[in-house]
Amino acid sequence: MSDNRVLQILAVFVPLSFLSVGGGQSVVTDMHRQVVDVHHWLTEAQFVADYAISRTSPGPGSMLVTVIGWQVAGWPGALAATFGIFVPSSVLVYGLARVWARHRGARWVCAVEQGLTPIAAGMMLAATFTLFRAQGSNWLGILLGLTTAALALTTKLNPLTMVAVGAGVFLIRG
Repeated sequence: MSDNRVLQILAVFVPLSFLSVGGGQSVVTDMHRQVVDVHHWLTEAQFVADYAISRTSPGPGSMLVTVIGWQVAGWPGALAATFGIFVPSSVLVYGLARVWARHRGARWVCAVEQGLTPIAAGMMLAATFTLFRAQGSNWLGILLGLTTAALALTTKLNPLTMVAVGAGVFLIRG
């Protein structure tokens, strides 16, 4: 695969890395925009399928980028995407952890933590809406997603049970 494509992958995922410090889920919306809308590397359906594969595989949810990188540019793309999403934020977190430890309990630290919480929640909510839109007008998928969210918020039902039921619904549906 061309080195140009690998450099493009790095140019997409390195900046996203700095936004994903709280978790990869927070950058799914922009990742979708870059991969599907801007660069046209994947279709909506491919992105949703890659997301599903990454969520059912062991490891961090950010492994979505590895799957995308592999589809876009083979092994070099997978390595570049993985490096791009994990290394910059890891270096940043290492440096911030030292500062945070030194200033633990300081007023500005508490203010930053309180301010970042709703931002992270909003980014995860945006990712949810992006995935709903990307999967198309599949009313059963939307209904299943909303039902699962409601059950997760209101019951102590095991998430694996919800995943099994959802898989069963789609297997029965064909």
